[in-house]
Amino acid sequence: MTGEPARVRQMWHLLEPLHAVLYYAPEAFDEAAALGYDIEERWPSYFAWRVAPLGAVGAEEVVRTFHSFAPAMVERHVPGIWATAAPDTVLAARLRAVDRSYRALFGERVEGPEFAEAAALARRAAEAVTPGAIGGLGPANSGLPWPDAPHLVLWQAATVLREHRGDGHIAALAGAGLDPVESLVSFAAVGAAPAEVFASRGWSAEEWGAARRRLQERGLLAADGTATDAGRELRAKVELRTDEEAAAPWRALGEPGRERLAELLGEPWLEVIGSGLLPAENTLGIGKV
Repeated sequence: MTGEPARVRQMWHLLEPLHAVLYYAPEAFDEAAALGYDIEERWPSYFAWRVAPLGAVGAEEVVRTFHSFAPAMVERHVPGIWATAAPDTVLAARLRAVDRSYRALFGERVEGPEFAEAAALARRAAEAVTPGAIGGLGPANSGLPWPDAPHLVLWQAATVLREHRGDGHIAALAGAGLDPVESLVSFAAVGAAPAEVFASRGWSAEEWGAARRRLQERGLLAADGTATDAGRELRAKVELRTDEEAAAPWRALGEPGRERLAELLGEPWLEVIGSGLLPAENTLGIGKV
């Protein structure tokens, strides 16, 4: 893959780990526990952190905007998370969690000129995502006030851009005729991650098996569960359309700005990856697609 799609995907690969620290860092779990969330597993705080920009919505809205989670799993946490803390309280704690996590990872460099420059560039790109558009986690996050500290601006911009990409990915999956569980089955089939990794999304063995059979009937899956040539082609088209849907902010930033941001993100990216906080296998296919 070359050209603009490759550059857009590169920026996703660089920014995604900087965003995902929130879901794994011990400092974030400390903040979640202080709010009253059960941190024996990561899902109560995950749903609270990620849903809060949408407001105190119910399970149906989360199922639609998250797409890949089984409805039954969402319903175990939403709307119950709002009985523990209101969305505005969660959003404030979310920034505290990122502040503490980034300071633990990067130390005094969060106050330095390179973080400030990266934050300004990432914010310029993120501001191309329209706030308040109907539906979607990208617009919901882009409508939040910007924090003052550069490292928090960088994290928030990364979040806006990754959620904007996610909104486009859902549209691409729908355009390919893949429902939520079929999306995961087909992704596992092209080697994005082992099928066991996708169990975190809460689908039962029966639901997973039924989706496999539907994809086999369409000629997208072989009998052993791997993708056929047609299945690989369809997933490649989905990823390409996702890149196309995610491209507008990077066009708005311009190629020199994008290249400079990529350069600035290299060292923080390596430090997050090397920290051991993030799982080696992930449901997003980072490093695999």
